[in-house]
Amino acid sequence: MKKKYLYSLVFVLASLFFMGCADDVKVKLDEGGPQFIGDAVVTGNLSQLASQSIRLEGFNGLKTYPISNVTIDDKGNFKLTYSNADYGVGYLMSTDEKPLFVILNGEDIEIVGEVLSHTETIKITKGKENQWFEQYAQEHPRREQALSAWIYLEKIYTLDSLFAVQEQPVKNIQAEKQRIKSEDAAFLAKLPKGTYVSWFLPTRKLVSSVSTVAQYRPEEIPTTIAAFRALDYTDQRLYKSGLFKEAIESHFWLLENSGHSLDSSFIEMQHSIDAMMVNLVNDEQKLNEITNYLFDLLERHSLFQASEYLALKVLNETSSTIDSDLAKKLESYRAMKKGNTAPDIIFEGDYYAPGYEPNNSPNKLSDLKSKYTVVVFGASWCPQCTEELPEIAKQYPKWKANDVEVVLVSLDEDQTQFDIFAKTFPFISFCDYQKWNSTAVKDYYVFGTPTMFLLNDKREILLRPSSLKQMDGWVDWYLVQGKN
Repeated sequence: MKKKYLYSLVFVLASLFFMGCADDVKVKLDEGGPQFIGDAVVTGNLSQLASQSIRLEGFNGLKTYPISNVTIDDKGNFKLTYSNADYGVGYLMSTDEKPLFVILNGEDIEIVGEVLSHTETIKITKGKENQWFEQYAQEHPRREQALSAWIYLEKIYTLDSLFAVQEQPVKNIQAEKQRIKSEDAAFLAKLPKGTYVSWFLPTRKLVSSVSTVAQYRPEEIPTTIAAFRALDYTDQRLYKSGLFKEAIESHFWLLENSGHSLDSSFIEMQHSIDAMMVNLVNDEQKLNEITNYLFDLLERHSLFQASEYLALKVLNETSSTIDSDLAKKLESYRAMKKGNTAPDIIFEGDYYAPGYEPNNSPNKLSDLKSKYTVVVFGASWCPQCTEELPEIAKQYPKWKANDVEVVLVSLDEDQTQFDIFAKTFPFISFCDYQKWNSTAVKDYYVFGTPTMFLLNDKREILLRPSSLKQMDGWVDWYLVQGKN
């Protein structure tokens, strides 16, 4: 039952990827893309959406934008227009908020069906590239489902001693696997060269294959990673495809989940970053957009070694101009990377020091006698801070027992709000009400809250925890278990 469920899930996910998932699509074209004169149209009849609104939207990198919208008439007919500037992939959206993807290549498109959410009723009656897209969207998931089933059977017939003696079934299975792959490749090979769909479908296939490759076809991981590294992120086809974000996420997810050690994965991530930068250094707008997104992605996944490499790589690229906000974010890694000595912090403004005698409380960070210190930049107006800092307060007795002190640098601007926020915390808290202009905030290159640094008694940076969970895990692993 477990395998049957797995194959059903694979089929459903593949269908979603190819038939209508809000942020997907991928492609690549010659510089500037083909030109077409005047507007092209998307027309059709959606019988169950009479008198409702329908809109056409397109992609610009990580963002979407409106192209046109109209109210469907009382018979279900509609007409939308798009121009050369929209070349790439777009999606139709009606009141049910279920997207239907279309290729906007200059051809007129005609769609007939009931509602966009019932993809089984949708038929592309005009627009050759969209018809090829529709055909592949229907056939490819079925091939993938069958291929997964044959791979499962092949393992049984090669690893189970009861079946391994049967040579012919194994040969038949391998032959059928090859036939399915060849059939899929033949469909893509027959697509006319230079058409958007001939670029889009293989690229979309690459992005959507990542999870299956990682789990069931690990032998394909090297070639899949090589294909991602070959992508040109300055290519306008990719930028307009809706796959811009998915290509980044899928690429680095596969590197993280390729079955290698974390150190090996970091080395591979560095190679991938190098490959991406080859073209990006010549396109400042896309360099800034991708670097900003990838940096945050790596940070969210606690892949700090890779985010540090990216930051230094981009900052050392003298031929490109980096957006000031992004530069500040990246600079934090050059100035505040692991092993560097963190600046001292003077506890200015309003100050709470629970557990210390009034006449013997520390006046600055260097006065602390603890072996470790967690410096937390937060504020009462930060939703995540109001969740994590009370949790840090709960863990504080354990941390304190293991010689870990906590210092909260508040970015609040209102004294009353700071008092309400911090006065119940059992650790040191202070606020100078300067927010982002606070000396400590500037010295530590803080660009968001909450931000944490773990320092030793020499103020050397040991870790930049991304969350309470990571910090508490460090205490448990290195300090609590170390005593046992």
